[in-house]
Amino acid sequence: MSRKSLERLLKPKSIAIVGGGAWCRNVIKTCKSIGFDGDIWPVHPTKTSIEGLRAYPTIEDLPSAPDSSFLGVNRNATVKCLTSLSKSDAGGAVCFASGFAEASAEIKDGADLQARLLQAAGDMPFLGPNCYGFLNYLDGCALWPDQHGGQRVESGVAIITQSSNIAINLTMQNRAVPLAYVVTAGNQAQTDLPEIGMDLLRDPRVTCLGLHIEGINDIRALEHLAHLSHELKKPICVLKVGKSDQAQLASVSHTASLAGSHTGASTLINRLGFAQVDDLSTFLELLKIWHIAGPLASNRIASASCSGGEASLMADLAAESDLAFPPLKVAQETKLRKTLGPKVALANPLDYHTYIWPDKELMQQTFDALFDADIALGLVVSDIPRADRCDTSDWDFALDAIIACKRGTNIPIGVVGSLPDTMPEGVSQRLIRERVIPLNGMDTALRAVALAGIKRLHAKPVLLPQQPENVSTLSEADAKKALGKFGLEIPNSLICKTSADFEAAKTSLCPPWVLKGLGLAHKSESGAVHVGLTNIETVKSARAKMNCEEYLLEEMIQNSIVEMLVAVTVDLAHGYVLTLGAGGTLTELLKDTTSLVLPVTENDVTQALSSLRCAPILDGYRGAQPIDRKALWAAIDAIQKYVIAHQGQVQEVEVNPLICTPTSAVAVDALIVQGDAP
Repeated sequence: MSRKSLERLLKPKSIAIVGGGAWCRNVIKTCKSIGFDGDIWPVHPTKTSIEGLRAYPTIEDLPSAPDSSFLGVNRNATVKCLTSLSKSDAGGAVCFASGFAEASAEIKDGADLQARLLQAAGDMPFLGPNCYGFLNYLDGCALWPDQHGGQRVESGVAIITQSSNIAINLTMQNRAVPLAYVVTAGNQAQTDLPEIGMDLLRDPRVTCLGLHIEGINDIRALEHLAHLSHELKKPICVLKVGKSDQAQLASVSHTASLAGSHTGASTLINRLGFAQVDDLSTFLELLKIWHIAGPLASNRIASASCSGGEASLMADLAAESDLAFPPLKVAQETKLRKTLGPKVALANPLDYHTYIWPDKELMQQTFDALFDADIALGLVVSDIPRADRCDTSDWDFALDAIIACKRGTNIPIGVVGSLPDTMPEGVSQRLIRERVIPLNGMDTALRAVALAGIKRLHAKPVLLPQQPENVSTLSEADAKKALGKFGLEIPNSLICKTSADFEAAKTSLCPPWVLKGLGLAHKSESGAVHVGLTNIETVKSARAKMNCEEYLLEEMIQNSIVEMLVAVTVDLAHGYVLTLGAGGTLTELLKDTTSLVLPVTENDVTQALSSLRCAPILDGYRGAQPIDRKALWAAIDAIQKYVIAHQGQVQEVEVNPLICTPTSAVAVDALIVQGDAP
């Protein structure tokens, strides 16, 4: 069933508030305080007025179908109200009550009641249930049952969160981030986070979007959001919770969504071209950068401060964030020497000392010269003293110089407080009006700057995951044979049971050999792998040390440069996750891995491999031979082709080790876990 637009719900001219408790009264108060100039209609079966407004006995008694409704009643009454609203052709509703699918573990009928809720709504959109509602600071509308700290704006960032309390906290920020919308999604029974996001991005007054995600329900919907983001050139920042086991459990119980693996989530988010942060402070700073300057063109920055300690700290923190300080050009040095004199060591980051403090003209000329370069962002470290105890007038000259510099350049410029506390909100607001970026806290600021660049959206859609049924594990020999049909190079081998089988190997396989006992999960730990066997006598001796019914005799791969791990696992929330890394016995010890979501291209793999600690070995470390990169890609692609061909059947594929030589990439061990497609 196609649903109606969210337009009336999020930008209403009339609001119905159903219920008479404290939450509903708060909604009325919030609407009045934010400056809502439309109709507000309380609905209550016995009260004649609420918060000074006439109350109507039922939804059917309202003057007309409301654009937006807040349902502050219990869960069963919520279903009845949605039915009435849908029949009246209302614009949409916020379902405040909990006790639906998100509480299935605690309430037996939660899922069933949610199904009734969806049926009751029909094609009318609603947010929730278990949802606080939304704040529209652009049009002055708030279906919000609590306090909030925002104010009206003409343009700003939009934020969607699956946590009501985090939404409240984000409105209380004093970083001067202009909030256009704050929307809570609840358990997303009908209207999910990507759908809300697409509606907000289409508002021309919204500059960028921040998502707080506990779980991903619909990969395709998230892909559509990503494409719209790139089409409109409005970037998206994601704070995805669920790294810890505890967080994943909390997410499932709170949102009724699949938490999935954190690695899978991060990989998917990166593939979609979203910036990913790990904390709320970086989340807000990044959105602030984008609102003022848009995505940054590169990682090249310049920094000025009047302290050597600050300059050093900027350099150290920037290095951790993969930011680059290009060296000064001769023309820059000439200009800087003129303004700063002979005692200042010229460099980027620049410690300009205090010789020119607080000469506005010389400070502006200094900033002009420093930022006259091929950089994406110019930064000035400036910590504003406490206005309640100190004189801040000298710092006004510095801010004036920075603002004057910004007016004369197209390069984005920011002012960084070393601490969040030394960037007052009033100063931030003044800077934003001048299109200068105020940044709260040096470490947080640089993390945000490092993430503010243009992100690439993968052209190919994600291979959607499915959980197979009747799962079983193939033998090593069968797994290799299956992957070999898709182009994976495997050693020449024979399955041997009898002495005659081993004798036959002398003419069909070239030594040295490797003998493996089949039917064991961990062959090396069980002593069921013997390598470097040069004749049939050594093979017989090795066989005598094992107690297996079948054996795999293989030609031993020589000239190994490095052993790699290539694995694919199904992650039902995020896709088929490809893991690449150091293989063999070092896999668990080094934990040197990187992940991608299928399908991947050769370029994707090349970039991913470059992030590994073992990457230098691949290209020939200290004069050693490099591996055959094309052979490595062919092996990875063969595994990928197998998974794609068996979509819905595969649960896990692992090749470990994949022995890489100067001329080949050979799978010497393989595992496939698969079953029937659902």
